[in-house]
Amino acid sequence: MAGLSLRELAGLAGGRVVGDGGRVVTAVAPLEEAGPGDIAFVADRRSGERADKARGAALIVEDEAAFPGRDLIVVKNPRLAFARIAARLHPYRRPAPGVHPRAWVHEGARLGRNVSVGPFASIDEGAVIGDDVVIGAAVCVGRDAVVGAGSIIHANVSIREEVRIGERVVIHCNSVVGSDGFGYATEDGRHHKIPQVGTVRIEDDVEIGACVTVDRATMGETVIGAGTKIDNLVQVAHNVRIGRNAIIVSQAGIAGSTKIGDGVVLAGQVGVVGHVEIGDGAVVGAQSGVAGDLEAGGVYMGSPAIEQGRWLRAAMLLPRLPELRKRVSELERRLEELERESAGSPGEEEG
Repeated sequence: MAGLSLRELAGLAGGRVVGDGGRVVTAVAPLEEAGPGDIAFVADRRSGERADKARGAALIVEDEAAFPGRDLIVVKNPRLAFARIAARLHPYRRPAPGVHPRAWVHEGARLGRNVSVGPFASIDEGAVIGDDVVIGAAVCVGRDAVVGAGSIIHANVSIREEVRIGERVVIHCNSVVGSDGFGYATEDGRHHKIPQVGTVRIEDDVEIGACVTVDRATMGETVIGAGTKIDNLVQVAHNVRIGRNAIIVSQAGIAGSTKIGDGVVLAGQVGVVGHVEIGDGAVVGAQSGVAGDLEAGGVYMGSPAIEQGRWLRAAMLLPRLPELRKRVSELERRLEELERESAGSPGEEEG
């Protein structure tokens, strides 16, 4: 790889150079492994303490004073700058356009310009694949589904019938979009399937991790808003509506008809019951259970999830519960003794 100068990378990242702007950088690397041809980023004070291990690598930093004598790109947001530089130095290796001879494309499907279809992929009748889309090996695109321009669908993904995928969407391996929602009517102990006749709409610039399931709506739409990022192993149930630019971390589960606002963060293994609403910008800590509506902008933890400050105060008491129980039992015992003594004492005689 020819690489780019530090000055060119600073321009790309919107930063400024301190040191040798002409040095050539060919790759990004973690601080502990970075060498002279690499660039690494310092996210915080803790990672800054490891910068000496970077053996002469260039650094992306926020505070130049902490790194005298080093070649730096100074920016307000080192993580964002690193993302832009990494994308430039390590671009996605797009497969060549064309349909692999072992793929199947129905004659009634429509493919845009520069589409790549991998081996054993299946594109059904009425499906529409936009310009510059990559369909990976063994991907299934169902009848009348739409995949928007510039999207990348990795191997073994299933996009079921009538699902709508926006532009520049990335879906990683083995995810399923548009499987039936989990809906049954029960009578006399038997469960009768409710037909899931709705669909899924994924808006532009969404990224979905590996082994994610997004169920189609019972009626209407399941929606994932523009810019939202979903980690691996997440379940999104029927009729869920996720707003724009949300973050859903691994192993979270969202039950049916729940509304997730713009910019919400659900940390790992969060569970959300059905038919609740989480307001814009709310953050829910890892392994929390959301059992009711949460207000916008709050930070919540615990199961059931409550305001973070309350949860932390309660959590601090947990290790002391055995001691507190012992003290309460002792106080109850002493109170009973006092009550017995009081009952056995003669009262004052009235004059």
